Amino acid sequence: MNIILLGPPGAGKGTQAKRLEQKYGLKQISTGDMLRAEVAAGTALGKEAKAIMEKGQFVPDPVMVSMIENRIAESDCAHGFILDGFPRTESQAVALDGMLSKTHQTIGAVILLEVDEGQILERLEQRTGEDGTRRADDNPDVVRSRLEVYRQQTAPILPYYEKAGRLKRIDGMRSVDDVGASIDALIG
Repeated sequence: MNIILLGPPGAGKGTQAKRLEQKYGLKQISTGDMLRAEVAAGTALGKEAKAIMEKGQFVPDPVMVSMIENRIAESDCAHGFILDGFPRTESQAVALDGMLSKTHQTIGAVILLEVDEGQILERLEQRTGEDGTRRADDNPDVVRSRLEVYRQQTAPILPYYEKAGRLKRIDGMRSVDDVGASIDALIG
């Protein structure tokens, strides 16, 4: 099964993706993690991505589509994957569907974690990275910018998936376990 997790920054997509990966043996593909790895490695893509992400903006579609296409072709995705942070735009959603159809794959569920933006700001102010430091993109001004970009660019893809009957909405403000149980019930 292939799943997409959608929601604004800080909605818990990464947390739920990790839980689904462990429970169902799917491979989590976090575009944010992929980009942060490129930044840490100091690659040309990483340097470009770092400058873009620190402004709260998204990496251009062609770069993201190529990264995802290459990643899901790897053997650890053969039994299914969870996309966390992709697609962000309708053009990416269309490109993803086209790419998957070439290999006779589909997205089985598109799950939207709905959250209160005011509480998200509070949540992200307290979040830290794996090394215990605050992520650069969790700065309150950057978070506000990311939320605005989400509203303008990502939220408009919801009708694309809703029209296809694939969008499922979950209250993302509940506990991690309650959100997880709702996701499990959806994907059965």
